[in-house]
Order: sequence, then structure tokens, then C-alpha cells
Amino acid sequence: MKTAVALRHLAFEDLGLIEPWLKRRGWVVHYLDVGVDELWRLDLSQVDLLVVLGGPIGAEDDALYPYLADEVRLIVERLQSGRPLLGICLGAQLLARALGARSAPMGAKEIGFAPLTLAPQDRQTPLAQIGAQAVLHWHGDQFALPDGVESLAATPRCPHQAFMVGDHAMAWQFHLEVDAARIEQWLIGHAGELNSERVDVHALRREAARHRDGLATALDAVMEDWFTRLSLLA
Repeated sequence: MKTAVALRHLAFEDLGLIEPWLKRRGWVVHYLDVGVDELWRLDLSQVDLLVVLGGPIGAEDDALYPYLADEVRLIVERLQSGRPLLGICLGAQLLARALGARSAPMGAKEIGFAPLTLAPQDRQTPLAQIGAQAVLHWHGDQFALPDGVESLAATPRCPHQAFMVGDHAMAWQFHLEVDAARIEQWLIGHAGELNSERVDVHALRREAARHRDGLATALDAVMEDWFTRLSLLA
């Protein structure tokens, strides 16, 4: 059986729809909680897919969260191996950092469901499968593009929403993985942020319900395309 390991920063920001997608295909899924579990014990040679998940801290906040440096070392090692790696939100920013790019506040937060503008070159990547489907955005920082890497998706507020390194490493600033049936965990867990940003919680809840099926279909298509390219479905 193949094994996926997810580095998790916040309990409810987990693999979401990706976890049942993997388990239906016979994968074993493990979580390591960053700041609690000893990341240095992870043997990446035994990991078929590494996923670095999101969270409400900054990708360069090492002074406050020194274990971020350990995460970056793992990501660098994984990139060098050429084996499958997915970074989501904070995970995408850490992937960019591992490639030498900076992350910084945008000046305004992007919270809510909205479609992506996909770059023309995106048609050659699994991200093309998202199409016009709205995804969940929930971030206040954005990554700069690493050298030699192209932006594959954008929104009006954030010009760099996704990139890939070869076929094996993919970064999403957005959340395609969120299980909209569990959006209440996000609404409760981020209540302070939603209040300070004056986000309409009722509207966000309605949008989650409206996009639930579309998100699941898009996630399935992206993962199917990506895993086919990586020969991980056999």
C-alpha cells in the first residue's frame, strides 16, 4: 500500500476531501502535527506523497515558530528527491520559501469563494481541471514566484495562486481540498479573524453549500490527472 503523510498546523485544516480520495484508492494516510511531533524522525524515503497543509502563521515566522525551519528542510529534501509533494496555503508559501522565494502580507485578506484566472500554460497541468469552479480563499500572505517558476493561477487580489515544479511538486495558495460539509469547523476556528475582517459568516456558509459538489468534482479531477501523470494510480 502507498503512504501519504500530511504536515498539519491546525487540527481542522486537514486533508479534507483529499483524505477519502486517497483511502478509496487504498492509500494509508498519516498526520504529523507541526510543533508537536518530531519532524526529524520522518523518513521521506517511505513516503509516497508528502502534503504540507495550511495554517494561520507566517511562512517566515521562525522567531516565533522555530520548527518552520525544520519543515523547510523537509521540503527541500523532498524537492531534491523528485517525489510527489503538495503544498496548500501556508504549505505553498513554505514550498516557495524552500525554492528561495519570500512570502509577505498582501495588505488585505482574501477570504471567501471565488474562481481562479488560470494562466494559458495551465492547460498543460492538472490545475486545468479546476476550470471555472470557485475555490475557497483564506489567506493574508502571498508568496513571490521562485526563479524559473511560472504562476499558473491568479485572482484580482493575488497574482500568484499556484505553481508547479516539474510534474512532481504542486503548490496551491487556495483551498481546493476543503470539505464544504465541514465548513463550520473553519467558521468556529477562525471566528476572531472573521469578525475582525467583517466577513459575512452567513454568506460564507451559503457559498460553501452552493459549491460543495463542484469542489468535490474539481478536486477529484485534479488529483486523478496529477496521479495519472505520476503513475500513482496503478
